[in-house]
Amino acid sequence: MLNYIRKNLHIKLHHLVIVVALFFSICCNGSFYQAFLADYPLQTTELGFVCAVIFGLFSLHILVLSLICFKNTVKPVLIVLLISSAFVTYFMDAYNVMINVDVVRNALNTDARELRDLFSFTLLAHVFFLGVIPSYVVFTTKLITQTAKQVTLAKIKVVFALLAINVVIFLYYGAAFASFFREHHSIRYYANPANYIYAVTKVVVRSIQNSNQPLVKIGEDAKLVTHDKPNLVIMVVGETVRSDHFSLNGYPRKTNPLLAKRGVIAMHDVTSCGTSTNISLPCMFSNFTQEHYDGDKVKHTEDLLDVLHHAGVTILWRDNNSSSKGVADRVAYEDWRSPKLNKICDVDECRDVGMLGGLQGFIDKQQGDMFIVLHQMGSHGPAYFKRYPKEFEQFTPTCKTNDLEQCSKEEIINAYDNTIMYTDYFLDETIKLLQKNQATFNVAMFYVGDHGESLGEHGLYLHGVPNFIAPIEQRKVPFIVWLGDGYQHLAPALKTFTHSAINHDYLFHTMLSVMQIQTKLYNPKLDLTVSKQP
Repeated sequence: MLNYIRKNLHIKLHHLVIVVALFFSICCNGSFYQAFLADYPLQTTELGFVCAVIFGLFSLHILVLSLICFKNTVKPVLIVLLISSAFVTYFMDAYNVMINVDVVRNALNTDARELRDLFSFTLLAHVFFLGVIPSYVVFTTKLITQTAKQVTLAKIKVVFALLAINVVIFLYYGAAFASFFREHHSIRYYANPANYIYAVTKVVVRSIQNSNQPLVKIGEDAKLVTHDKPNLVIMVVGETVRSDHFSLNGYPRKTNPLLAKRGVIAMHDVTSCGTSTNISLPCMFSNFTQEHYDGDKVKHTEDLLDVLHHAGVTILWRDNNSSSKGVADRVAYEDWRSPKLNKICDVDECRDVGMLGGLQGFIDKQQGDMFIVLHQMGSHGPAYFKRYPKEFEQFTPTCKTNDLEQCSKEEIINAYDNTIMYTDYFLDETIKLLQKNQATFNVAMFYVGDHGESLGEHGLYLHGVPNFIAPIEQRKVPFIVWLGDGYQHLAPALKTFTHSAINHDYLFHTMLSVMQIQTKLYNPKLDLTVSKQP
């Protein structure tokens, strides 16, 4: 059949664009139609309006393709879009992922190891049938020779005809469309490929605009308050971790058996800055509040680590994840995802606890105050079964594939809870290290999750849903504090916040206080070591 098409199919450029747009609208937008019909059930929605929305989606794709497809580039552009859309279709259908600017940024910052965890036979089947085969058809289709003027005029006629039809439709269903765009605009994130083309374009434009922005320095007035013993604080950044799966926060399963014996302080109602590492991690260390968060400004502004460094604190960032997302660009940074540094690695990956290796030697060589960040691999999905050694597989049966569609909800949750058990062990080992240094330092550990994770609730998996519609499972994160003897005076104030609604905004100012730093940036209203007023 493909050979027959290759030999006999001759088509004009604008007709090819229409055919591919129709293919996108029919075969690559299942999630769009599912989301639309969830809000506009066929039983109660006028059929004409449903058809109008479908035609509008089809028209949108013709318009987008007409703008980016030209005489000499039409085939390469369409092939790239077909392959890309096949990938996007899989992730939207399998995990109910929405595509927006932040998701595109996350994808661009995803490393090879994370990509490996996302590959599955189902994904390859999607790409083959929805991407490779249609791309072959486009590649072998013979275009009828036209001048550039003829191509342009033909596209203009098609676009104007569609615009005219849609104007009539919008006028007829004006009230329905007004409600659709006002109250259900999140559905547009499922439009494939129109929405991700828009998102990619926006990311590229912003990157160009901000490429030459100078770094804004902050906290250059920072200085240490005199204290008897130097401070040694380890902050552990949790990855993809939900507050409601910590037994310290009321989860019925004993996922924190070791921490429960440590007398830690657990904050029960903490909201993350975003639903992805690319947003939350820079935001956590920034002095910008969530209300005024701007990814581009944060990227070009110094953060907490810079302020501590200005005050003379020794900084070390050890990373067992993809990167610090720019947070540690100006301080000592070590990548612990390789056996060259991390001595606790197996076939699948290097373990979080390996980041503690040689840390005592580093501490012994330093003088003065130290702030150490350990960035976990934690509970990063969908390959939860890779995130912990076999001996931590307490909850069974577990999902042993990254293709979550092949697993039951119970198996997914069991595997995820096992990752929490391993984090509990890692944090306990971190506390043991700090305890060994109590004679020399005031020691403390802060553990804060970057964002949560959906495990099938509302048909959602993984994370990355835009904040304004993100489910609570992707926003509520654990915040745990362990204090050594030299910091016990902070415990009463911290405990006043255990059941208070707080967020990542508090981290910047709390760490300034814990490290005993004076600076005009400090805001006591966002300091957890200052007792909450009744």
